[in-house]
Amino acid sequence: MPAETATGIVVKTTDWSETSRIATIWTRELGKVRVLAKGGRRLKSNFEVALDLLTVCDIVLLRKASGGLDLLTEARVAERFAGLRGDLQALYAGYYVAELLSEGTQDYDPHPALYDASIDTLRKLSAGGDAAALATAYELAWLDEIGLKPILDRCAHCGTEKLAAGYIALSPTAGGVVCGACESGFSDRRPVSMVALVSLNELVMGELPAAGRAVRDVMGFYISSVLGRRPRMLNFITGG
Repeated sequence: MPAETATGIVVKTTDWSETSRIATIWTRELGKVRVLAKGGRRLKSNFEVALDLLTVCDIVLLRKASGGLDLLTEARVAERFAGLRGDLQALYAGYYVAELLSEGTQDYDPHPALYDASIDTLRKLSAGGDAAALATAYELAWLDEIGLKPILDRCAHCGTEKLAAGYIALSPTAGGVVCGACESGFSDRRPVSMVALVSLNELVMGELPAAGRAVRDVMGFYISSVLGRRPRMLNFITGG
């Protein structure tokens, strides 16, 4: 098989043997790839620090036709987010980005816009941006790319835009918010305040309001429902 090149973010690593390592790298060109880096655990390996978590690296790999792990032959550091190491909340949010990419996407399913959003989020986190707000904006971008972005500006079931007139809830089954007239049909509904809904719609519009606890609670609920489990890093992403 011919060698393939790509640029990607290291989102997960696992020790494979005394000298080798398995890495999950989310690339712009190929999507998520899982590779075996022979010798990747050696102090003076060909990969050096390129396989550190959240490192952006230029890679060369040989794809396995049998569906097994691809073989990583080269990895060179392209970008590191030094600011994450000095801000625990930013680091947690960065790990959360990595978890969503690693656990919430399919192998070899490229989404260039999601890759770009991931890089942009990590850069802003590294520069000292609001970790909770950036994590929430990223969740919406991730949901959009996998085709499950919630409808927030009208009832996802009946389409009414008169949400402020009555009870408002968020239902993953419905695909967004549901009004008082429709909410009884969705057992997975959760109440959402108008304040939280306004903040979420502002995030959709590209603004970055502070993500309060109510926003984080409702997004954590929605993300967990989509994944089928609660993300490990979710408890560390707290709103003000």
